[in-house]
Amino acid sequence: MKSHRYNTRIEWTGNKGAGTFDYRSYSRSHVIRVEGKADILGSSDSSFRGDRAKHNPEDLFVSSIAACHMLWYLHLCSEADIVVLTYEDNAEGEMILASDGSGRFNEIVLRPKILISQASDQQKALELHEDAQKMCFLANSCNFKVRHEPLILQ
Repeated sequence: MKSHRYNTRIEWTGNKGAGTFDYRSYSRSHVIRVEGKADILGSSDSSFRGDRAKHNPEDLFVSSIAACHMLWYLHLCSEADIVVLTYEDNAEGEMILASDGSGRFNEIVLRPKILISQASDQQKALELHEDAQKMCFLANSCNFKVRHEPLILQ
């Protein structure tokens, strides 16, 4: 079996001078670094005292799954002679919180809107979402089902 490793560096940049003295004494700001790539400025969700203008882990999680699905879908379409002209997805994830403050995602719904060429098979383009779902590395790593509600236009 072949494997791949991914390395990231997370650096907390939110020390306002008192460290984590109390819950309000620090910022949730951080930088996500991957060698050779642009930094991503991060924070926690604004619901958890984060900076609304920065990416949060939950947004990145949902967008990562949507991107993985899209990349597999495009690959499968290219193999099946489906010509995709545009692809956009308005993905949505729902996270539920427990009484102790912990939480987990219980659902992610992908809503890709895809324009295909007139010569492409619309039914096959719709069916390939099932195959992309089976191939997506990230969706396969979740302990919940990632649903998709595609709209195929010609």
